[in-house]
Amino acid sequence: MWKIAVGFALFAALALYILSTGGDIDMGGEKHGAEALHTEAPAAAASAPAAAPAPAAAASEAK
Repeated sequence: MWKIAVGFALFAALALYILSTGGDIDMGGEKHGAEALHTEAPAAAASAPAAAPAPAAAASEAK
């Protein structure tokens, strides 16, 4: 029985060490409403045209 308690204590210590070295970790759970942080792509970047694959196709034809 004492082995279970020692194993739990070691596991808990390891978990606390990993969480303390992890940086900004929010253990608050799911967020709703104004406190929820959602990062979305800016509209200018989303509407920018995609790069044309023509140079890659021209390079493969030159071989």
